[in-house]
Amino acid sequence: MKWSWKIARIADIDIYVHATFFILILWLGLIYWNAGGTLLAVFSGIGFVLLLFTSVVLHEFGHALTARRFGIKTRNITLLPIGGVALLEKMPDDPREEILVALAGPAVNLVIALLLFIISGVNGAFFSAEPLAVADGSLLQRLMLLNIFLALFNLIPAFPMDGGRVLRAILAIRMDHVRATQVAASIGQSIALMFGFLGVLYNPFLIFIALFVWIGAAAESQNATLRSNLSGAKVGDAMQTNYEVLHPDDPLSRAVDLTLSGTQKYFPVLSMHKMTGVLGQNELLMGLSQKGKHSLTSEFMRADVQSVERTESLQLVLERFQNSDSKIIAVTESGAFVGIIDLENIIELLKFQTAMHESIKK
Repeated sequence: MKWSWKIARIADIDIYVHATFFILILWLGLIYWNAGGTLLAVFSGIGFVLLLFTSVVLHEFGHALTARRFGIKTRNITLLPIGGVALLEKMPDDPREEILVALAGPAVNLVIALLLFIISGVNGAFFSAEPLAVADGSLLQRLMLLNIFLALFNLIPAFPMDGGRVLRAILAIRMDHVRATQVAASIGQSIALMFGFLGVLYNPFLIFIALFVWIGAAAESQNATLRSNLSGAKVGDAMQTNYEVLHPDDPLSRAVDLTLSGTQKYFPVLSMHKMTGVLGQNELLMGLSQKGKHSLTSEFMRADVQSVERTESLQLVLERFQNSDSKIIAVTESGAFVGIIDLENIIELLKFQTAMHESIKK
């Protein structure tokens, strides 16, 4: 995710913080300063927020480590002002496994809440007659209540919350995956409308949650439809075989000429009939501004090239594009380089297949 910085790596999973998270910390710092008027109030308030987001990270690790049990890797975890996002390579194909992965996050929050309750009980924090409250009370008490809230909130049956994935998985046991996703997404958007209505009447923050849920449900439904339309399609069905290439010792001026004479924006860099790099618009402009048009392609090309076999499922390649910043992927056949594929190729194939399906229905 752009504008994110890596802060740690735990259990072979990178943890990132998005820039907007620091804006949240600054905003909360100002609120605590206005409320308390001292640096101690600011530090204690921000410290509490960081402890809360530690629970959010543990929630995401619940998803990630459970998914790992089913052979699914997690690319990273990113902290955002609205919470955390664990970027799994994919969700399990088995609905029962998806239920376990989805429930693992809220289960972590409930375990944290139980541990905080036990610790507070040992310290005598819950032997007073005062009611429990998030705004008041001890640090442990507030953390416990907020972890319970996180668990319950995430169990709302609406994408992109965990409850929406549980609902989709339950439906997928009795119907196909696409239909299950569409039904779950419709239920999620109905809940979003309810949040929006309540937000207008009572709390404007609910309007923000409503938009978040509505967009997340729509995106999940669209992705399921795309994957369904790509069912059975192979990389070879959408790959490019007619394209311009560069070589490591080509000057950048050649890339400029090729760009101006055609529509290609990303060029595979070949060496000994193997794709060793990619030169895109950003790399080209950087090279021209730093060293001029006579500098070599090898100095500015991206060397982190991904490759895929021609017979691999196009669904899996689409997921790779969605989960990385790669612009083109090398296509191989028995290890030999035979072409390239980019996201536009997949979108074009989807358009053609959709048009053909519509003509069959008529």
